[in-house]
Amino acid sequence: MRATREPAPPSEPVTGQVTGPVAARGALMRAEIDEQPLVLSRLLDEGRTAIGSVAAAVRSRRPRFALLAGRGTSDHAALYAKYLLEVRLGLPCGLVSPSTLTGYGARPDLAGVLWIVVSQSGGSPDLVDSTAAARACGAITVAVTNAPGSPLGRAAEFGVDVLAGPELAVAATKSYTAQLLALYLLVDALAGGDGELARPLPVTVAEALERADEVWACAQRYRFVERLVVTGRGYSYPSAREGALKIMETSYLSAHAFSAADLLHGPLAMIDTDRPVIAVAAEGVGAAALDPVLTRLHERDADVLLIADERVLARWGGGRSTVELALPAVAEEVAPVVQAVPLQLLALTMSLARGHDPDTPRGLAKVTRTF
Repeated sequence: MRATREPAPPSEPVTGQVTGPVAARGALMRAEIDEQPLVLSRLLDEGRTAIGSVAAAVRSRRPRFALLAGRGTSDHAALYAKYLLEVRLGLPCGLVSPSTLTGYGARPDLAGVLWIVVSQSGGSPDLVDSTAAARACGAITVAVTNAPGSPLGRAAEFGVDVLAGPELAVAATKSYTAQLLALYLLVDALAGGDGELARPLPVTVAEALERADEVWACAQRYRFVERLVVTGRGYSYPSAREGALKIMETSYLSAHAFSAADLLHGPLAMIDTDRPVIAVAAEGVGAAALDPVLTRLHERDADVLLIADERVLARWGGGRSTVELALPAVAEEVAPVVQAVPLQLLALTMSLARGHDPDTPRGLAKVTRTF
């Protein structure tokens, strides 16, 4: 396949900590990727009490179902929360179309509905306006942001600060994993949990960061492709969507994200040796569901990069993929926090290998103003 053509050496190093002035291409994004263990530790140490208080207030209102809103990266965090709410709480969930409230002026009866809106900046007008409208329609509104004093933070009844600190690179990295952890802690507290599954995350994310050289090797392999597919099942599906977005916005190639189940319903026909597949899996239900899909991809002689829990790779014993990248073992419910790391590093290193600057993707701004 064209992806294996001999690559040129990188113009600057992409491994190790960023220590000097932020000057090299991708240094901002890499520094914020490296900051994630610290951010997660801060959220676990300083944010859990406040999140628990929000959960207690929401639980006392006995919501009958939940609606989730977000844009871009935050929409993928909202999708992750949808899995958590449905699996952990048995609470029916839906993903919001904000324009029904903002553009079309719909005013549904939202009494007793839990409305969770996720936004790094808290500044998108359609999220602010739809949240204000939802609150006026009776919803229990919770804003999960990195800017609690933002318009969105003020529009919602309750706020969860993800404590990621300033994020300067256009591509969201540390704010995304902080959103995931904050949403896990919120749902876990709603379920009466103590956040036990999340406690190893700062360490396991640090371990995943140590595999940057392996990710760079993957970027070398795929630097010439112009299109690829990212797939996963269950909790790993939001990771697939986020990985595709990161690659698109930093490397300017066509990256399609599919649930592995949806991949078999038509899109499988476009898979060939020139369209690699990145598959993401965690130990549990998602990996079991992904197994037969990988078999079908193997039958099509597809080039597959499998990013998976080391327990999954050990059990499968090879033969399911062309290239494997092992991740530290964590519970499936919190695996997306760890899965984000190699996908972020892959987006960063592919962008650099293709001669771009992932810190300043062309035509993109940190805050996207949608109406």
